[in-house]
Amino acid sequence: MATAQLLAPTPIPDFKSKIAGPLVQFRPLHPTFGAEAVADFTSITPELVAEIKGGLAKMSHLFGDLDDIAPLFDVGNVNPDGTVMQPGGMRDLLLRCNYHFHADSAFNPRRAGISLLLAHELPPPGLGGDTEFADTRSAYAALDEERKEEIKDWVVCNSQLNCRRNANIDENGKLNPLLDTDEFDPMKHRFGKHKLVQTHEPSGRTNLYIAAHAHHVEGMPMEEGQKQLHELLTHAGKPEFTLKVQWKDVGDLVVWDNTCTLHRSVPGQYAGKYKRDLRRTTVHDMSTQAWGLNGEGATWRSGLD
Repeated sequence: MATAQLLAPTPIPDFKSKIAGPLVQFRPLHPTFGAEAVADFTSITPELVAEIKGGLAKMSHLFGDLDDIAPLFDVGNVNPDGTVMQPGGMRDLLLRCNYHFHADSAFNPRRAGISLLLAHELPPPGLGGDTEFADTRSAYAALDEERKEEIKDWVVCNSQLNCRRNANIDENGKLNPLLDTDEFDPMKHRFGKHKLVQTHEPSGRTNLYIAAHAHHVEGMPMEEGQKQLHELLTHAGKPEFTLKVQWKDVGDLVVWDNTCTLHRSVPGQYAGKYKRDLRRTTVHDMSTQAWGLNGEGATWRSGLD
């Protein structure tokens, strides 16, 4: 049976309720965020199931405006010809960023709001490929008052190239030469600028808006800013703020809010051997903070400008 897992702003208690016919069960996954919703899909029409699985981008319109680069993203390890992606190729190097905690589109002028990730094909059980999430509201709440005061006005400059480069530095600190070019140099491209400390509007709670895309703090010496951001990102990824979603069945769907949660793919032994085919749609953030400090209506894209 396929399930939907929701990374919600507040804990959802155990309960059962009728929603337009189907019986839905919610099971909390973490003390502060996340719940698993299980429904009997035999009680809905095959046409609706087909639309959900085959038209995820269309369904996502219910949450808001879709990302305008590609409504449906293939974030798995399957090549266009259907073969399994092998380690070491350029596509593998670029996707290694996904192993680090990040928020979708933090590097673009308009950040992402809701993301939906659907399991299309999964590797055998026990070989890895889970998805991990972090609650940045609880991470902020755990900071001491002095630290909160220190960071309250920081503006973070984000670049997807920063994450891609950092994900391809070896144990000796050497960057893979394939990414050691101007094309992949964050300083050669625009940054998506967002305040580090924000109010998550749906819940009214304060959160850290930080991700592996965070390159530096505006107005702070580069090395110091990067050190500070690394410390905060490490803090947000502590076990007490995270949960791991284990993909069980084809058709499983995970929905999360990028403005207050981080996510990353967990490496595993499936890599290079078995398909992990996941399809994602991303919805633009609809909050008052969606455009950050980038100018409402900007059309440039990080790394593509």
